[in-house]
Amino acid sequence: MYVYKQQQKIGKPLADLFPFFEKPENLSLLTPKWLSFKIKSKEPLSMKEGARFEYTIKLFGIPMHWETLITKYEPPFQFVDEQLKGPYKVWIHTHSFIENNEQVLMTDEVKYDLYGGFLKGIINHFFIKHSIKQIFRFRKAAITEFFNL
Repeated sequence: MYVYKQQQKIGKPLADLFPFFEKPENLSLLTPKWLSFKIKSKEPLSMKEGARFEYTIKLFGIPMHWETLITKYEPPFQFVDEQLKGPYKVWIHTHSFIENNEQVLMTDEVKYDLYGGFLKGIINHFFIKHSIKQIFRFRKAAITEFFNL
């Protein structure tokens, strides 16, 4: 199992911030264009424990179906999405929000595992780890721009 973690301080109150992140349709604003991310779930989309969302992406140019399940939903402090179907053997993404003096520390932590047997360490090192880092770097910049930070 591999772990990627990123934190970002956002100079906004949690009450102003969390509603943006609990809208699944906003994920497209936080995803790089090169992933060709598209939501396939029918609207209205509602974030809650047990909710399922379907997407398509292109990973390394290969079209893929991705389905996630919200396994934990504790507004406005945390929610967790887990991949049910997709390119990873395991994908558990925890979104956490801690407010302090009208500022929020947002943490994204992804625990993931890959297919590939004894080659998965090599695959992660040369391809996946870098790709995840790029995706979250884009996400951080998009959040900074969206919230005028």
